[in-house]
Amino acid sequence: MSRNPLNDLAGLGDYLREQRLSHRLSLRQLSELAGISNPYLSQIERGLKRPSAEILQQLAKGLEVSAETLYVKAGILDEHHGAEAATPTVRDAIAADPTLTARQKATLVDVYESFVGTDRTP
Repeated sequence: MSRNPLNDLAGLGDYLREQRLSHRLSLRQLSELAGISNPYLSQIERGLKRPSAEILQQLAKGLEVSAETLYVKAGILDEHHGAEAATPTVRDAIAADPTLTARQKATLVDVYESFVGTDRTP
């Protein structure tokens, strides 16, 4: 089955917007966290621009999600190779919870890592 690159861009943009809003970040705040321009991030979210893997990695760091998840959403990795990454991790779930403060999220991650170790293998 062939992939439609336009669907990948729209899906990526929607996913990024959902993650940004769930983290209660403005477009400007995320662009600063990721080190990219506000207009460029807006174009990515609207599905008008295809970001590089490096930009996706910066966005993943700013959103506290796995870069591999964004690679799958962008069509850089197929779902079979990125199946593990597409499955949310405990860290992803904590980061995505809009009801938690940044401090609560950090505390939960610390507790989780005390049980499983601090190896942050993606």
